[in-house]
Amino acid sequence: MSHGGMGGEALSRILYVEDDHDVRKVATFALKMVGGFTVEPCESGEQALEKAEGFAPQLLLLDVMMPGMDGPTTLERLRALPAIAGVPAIFMTAKVQPQEVARYRALGTLDVISKPFDPMTLSTMVRTIWAKRDD
Repeated sequence: MSHGGMGGEALSRILYVEDDHDVRKVATFALKMVGGFTVEPCESGEQALEKAEGFAPQLLLLDVMMPGMDGPTTLERLRALPAIAGVPAIFMTAKVQPQEVARYRALGTLDVISKPFDPMTLSTMVRTIWAKRDD
């Protein structure tokens, strides 16, 4: 398997970090049932760091605003793990000002999904962002 053009690789494994129990439940359900993804839900950055390497995600989906370790910090720590260093990331946030989005992109994220999200279209949004990652 060559890592040259990875555009054709189907997305299946998502590490998802969200501190809000209800949001995490809804999004995990949507990604699994609607999207058919394999999801590893984490309630904190710390938990994500514990689970990431064993889960071997293809994509990191991170809430920005979390107590303790926020999304950007979590991403930075995850990227320090050799197995996760090259894994693409998407942030989810209720605050989507253009300068914020620019800052998140600078941190090496593919895109930002705004909250509240529609559970029925969340998987499609994730897939669309994933498909564009090599452009």
